Amino acid sequence: MDLGVRWTLHGDGRTPAPGAVVRPDERLSWPRTAGLGAQHVVAMFGASFVAPVLMGLDPNLAIMMSGVATIVFLLATRGRVPSYLGCSLSFVGVAAVIRAQGGSSATVTGAVFVVGAALFLVGLAVRHFGARIIHAAMPPIVTGAVVMLIGFNLAPVTAATYWPQDQWTALFVMLFTGLAVVCLRGFWSRIAIFLGLVFGYVLSWGLDRVFGQIHSANASGEVTDHWRLDLSGVGQADWIGLPALHGPSFEWSAILVALPVVIALIAENAGHVKAVGEMTGDNLDDKLGTAISADGVGSMLSTAVGGPPNTTYSENIGVMAATRVYSTAAYWAAAGFALLFGLCPKFGAVVAAVPGGVLGGITVILYGMIGLLGAQIWINAKVDLRNPLNLVPAAAGIIIGVGNVTMEFTDTFSLSGIALGTLVVITGYHALRAFAPAHLKTQEPLLDEGTSSYDTGGEGADAAGSGGKGDDGAGGGGGRSAKS
Repeated sequence: MDLGVRWTLHGDGRTPAPGAVVRPDERLSWPRTAGLGAQHVVAMFGASFVAPVLMGLDPNLAIMMSGVATIVFLLATRGRVPSYLGCSLSFVGVAAVIRAQGGSSATVTGAVFVVGAALFLVGLAVRHFGARIIHAAMPPIVTGAVVMLIGFNLAPVTAATYWPQDQWTALFVMLFTGLAVVCLRGFWSRIAIFLGLVFGYVLSWGLDRVFGQIHSANASGEVTDHWRLDLSGVGQADWIGLPALHGPSFEWSAILVALPVVIALIAENAGHVKAVGEMTGDNLDDKLGTAISADGVGSMLSTAVGGPPNTTYSENIGVMAATRVYSTAAYWAAAGFALLFGLCPKFGAVVAAVPGGVLGGITVILYGMIGLLGAQIWINAKVDLRNPLNLVPAAAGIIIGVGNVTMEFTDTFSLSGIALGTLVVITGYHALRAFAPAHLKTQEPLLDEGTSSYDTGGEGADAAGSGGKGDDGAGGGGGRSAKS
């Protein structure tokens, strides 16, 4: 069985010729491949640092399990889809909601485990029936609205939790990160979040030396005198050791809050596979279902031991675009480095010590970017918001999701925020479509433009899904990857 772990040497193994690309089944020399792997790890560090900290989970375990998930993904896709699976930021909002309802870390990981299982099943369905089932149930207007309300639902977390801990540090970190995103080029722009974290770390240390302790809310919300940067845990941490593990706990209320994120993850994977296929020149349509299922399995493995979920990372697409090296060998090297970092508790203690004010400045930009990815999905798909069939369900769902509107069904069961907003968008769109006049239904195609074989009348879709032989349907681009 070909597992995609054999590579031919590209040229002399040193530097690709001008205009040449290193294909997924090729590699450079092993020292250069290891260097590229380290570059991929650095590219994913920013979001993978922030996500577990914001979710209240162990960053060491997050980094280690991202390496495990990447290995699973590479094996499942047999080395045809170069990708790194890092900690997903799409779950930060649901983690905050679950904890606000009294949920523990086990409750968070249990809810996300179910999301991973659902994603795995969606991938199997795509392999069997083709990607039409995704686009029929979740057209771009629905996908974009759900991604948008997930991102903007996080705004109160920044405003009430992180920003008040050190407003001036948050302001300077926000400005620095914004400048880094806009002004830097190439690889450096891809790690702007990471650079913002480093800047905030150093700034907080310097402010402590110059001005002493700050009188503000700490991480628990208690107003007191405290150091901006508390490194006491770093000195106590060991250099080598296993991360703390815990099993998931399953509660229906938490699961219902988390399930809508499946939509965002499907959009991320579809966009990622499409983008990689365009860059490498390979038709990866037959790997969409496998990629979605592999992402689900990776998240299930991670959350089963107490880690965060994982998803494909657009930051690493940027690294490939800049280097023109698409070798999956580099991703195997990146996964190896991630496993090593995960076995260093001192590294995790440094990550966990990131000051709240720094997170405040980072999340102002980060959460907004997640939300606006929904708008990007609409733009790419040319969604017409003048059409009331699109406008009404999206508008209602977004306001419910962002405003954390609550609907109480019984004394013990209610839906609110992300879960209720997603339900309103999906059911509202399909219910209105059933009653809408014909001229409103024909303004938007079933599939967005640029879904490769589907653009030619659907022959590719029928071929891919016929006979139930397990081939994946061609993958469309409901959206771009959201780390993110």
